[in-house]
Amino acid sequence: MNQLLQTPFGFSSTTEDVLKGVALTGRRAVVTGATSGLGTETARALAAAGAEVVLAARRPAVAAEAAAEISRTTGNPRVGARALDLADLRSVRAFTDAWTGPLHILVNNAGIMALPELTRTPEGRELQFGTNYVGHFALTLGLFPALAAAGGARVVSVSSLAHLMSPVIFDDFDFRFRPYEPWSAYGQSKTAGILLAVGADRRWSGEGIRANALNPGAIATNLQQHTGGLRTPEHLRKTVSQGAATSVLLAASPLLEGVGGRYFEDCAESPVVESGGALGSGGVARYALDPENAARLWRTAEELIAL
Repeated sequence: MNQLLQTPFGFSSTTEDVLKGVALTGRRAVVTGATSGLGTETARALAAAGAEVVLAARRPAVAAEAAAEISRTTGNPRVGARALDLADLRSVRAFTDAWTGPLHILVNNAGIMALPELTRTPEGRELQFGTNYVGHFALTLGLFPALAAAGGARVVSVSSLAHLMSPVIFDDFDFRFRPYEPWSAYGQSKTAGILLAVGADRRWSGEGIRANALNPGAIATNLQQHTGGLRTPEHLRKTVSQGAATSVLLAASPLLEGVGGRYFEDCAESPVVESGGALGSGGVARYALDPENAARLWRTAEELIAL
């Protein structure tokens, strides 16, 4: 069994700690859902290290304001915004079709959580699965030529401890037969995000593209708008900069050179667990790293986006 990858960083490390001394000048990055919370901090940290950063978001005017603020605070003029609605595959295709040149870093950060009622995308997918997974799959696949052209690119999937709440239910991921349950739907979508990283890494590592997934931890952001706010005990909570630290570690740290297909939390690779534990116990479910699950989901997603 491979030894779990450890780094000098941990639970309390910030984006500044992780990227200290890292120069990203000449690198281009896309961060989805970068209008608030972890996405904004991830984009800010990458820009502060010198990267050209595109904030991809459903509300481009808000993203443009965030980009301007990041440029102002980091002194990096190469920060911009583009429209991207992950729930609408037409929007995803418009984004990927318009992209030119190489892409070194793709952070699939955007997400919605625990919608109280069953809602669907224009294509008929359950909205959390459609947004958190299918949209990001279509984006990642559409940007493959740009990632391959970078000569060493990284794809980062922001998942969650909630992936332990559900594997991907291949026969009914859209809740057309089973009763809708918000947390099962969210957990399934976050498992799918991990499997996206596993699948991308297995397919594309030969092109120099490495992909990993992560749990950022418990951070109070807009993500909890449908759950009544963050309920995690105080001692298990992180600041936004601490939460985004693992994202930027996977996106840009030299410590992750040549590493792919793994799941991280608190800036370290997570152990596989055989059952969901107590809140804050962490770990990654075996089903979320299973290569056969990843291959099956990849084939399924290709069919979904072709419809």
